[in-house]
Amino acid sequence: MTKEKKANVPFAISNYSPEQLREALRKMILIRRFEEGAEDCYTRGLIHGTMHLSIGQEASAVGSCMALKPDDQITSTHRGHGHCVAKGAEASRMFAEFFGKETGYCKGRGGSMHIADVEMGNLGANGIVAGGIPIAVGAALTSKRLKLGKVVLCFFGDGANNEGAFHESLNMASIWNLPVVFICENNKYGMSTSIERSTAVKNISDRASAYSMPGVTVDGNDLSAISEAVTIAVERARAGDGPSLVESLTYRWRGHSKSDRNKYRTKEEISDWMDKDPILRLSAVLQEHSIITAKEIEAIETSVDKEIADAIKFAQESPSPSMNDVTRDVYTELTS
Repeated sequence: MTKEKKANVPFAISNYSPEQLREALRKMILIRRFEEGAEDCYTRGLIHGTMHLSIGQEASAVGSCMALKPDDQITSTHRGHGHCVAKGAEASRMFAEFFGKETGYCKGRGGSMHIADVEMGNLGANGIVAGGIPIAVGAALTSKRLKLGKVVLCFFGDGANNEGAFHESLNMASIWNLPVVFICENNKYGMSTSIERSTAVKNISDRASAYSMPGVTVDGNDLSAISEAVTIAVERARAGDGPSLVESLTYRWRGHSKSDRNKYRTKEEISDWMDKDPILRLSAVLQEHSIITAKEIEAIETSVDKEIADAIKFAQESPSPSMNDVTRDVYTELTS
């Protein structure tokens, strides 16, 4: 894959095949429909607990993961459904996990915030803010020590950039020159606290200089921009040149979680960001470059709608865990 870009031609158009770009659009639509389906199931009382939706952030997840090889790895966050789908997860098994069923990725034990798909390189979402950052560093250390050749993408939100784990992990990754790319999805709010009130630096990527690594801020709603930035960082990590920090500027259309009343944001702000819909933006670019037609996009949407309906049906009809298995997959270590 080359980093060269023809004049006035987006990086993604120059560096990916039409099939890869159409698949990227399909995954973004799948993420959107999955979360809309999950939200509907929650509203109808079919799913319990809470969830954190990433509707509006689809390009950040898909564009980032386009830079990876199949055996590369990611760590995710409490807002991790998009990352999971972008790394190749099946909607049916994800919904089964939401419904607490045995056919879910974690056999119904993880739920919305703790889905892991290790076979596909997803080391897991994490309900602890910044909790996945040191895990990513550990995975990258493993890759380097065992000469596995894997690169690890570490997704986290803007709220995590003020946690100690963020600073300790970036410092350690730089000292040990590890193959990890830190991706901060800055959606402007940590719960209800705006980035302006919580972070001293203008750009979170500016903090990379403190740990002697490259840092860049990009439009996270532009699939081409985020894929270019992450591709450069991944190639750097794979070449043995160490970690990078990518700040992806994006926005969640929904509240922080299902209990969020959204009183800290104006309707105008939300509307302005909805006008930057990453799916519509990618659709327009692909049509402009004759990679897809409006009719083909409509066919993808129809296919995804059926996939989501089938996935929800699969989850509803899957078996629930047995009480006899309550201690299965639970272990403890006894010490004298």
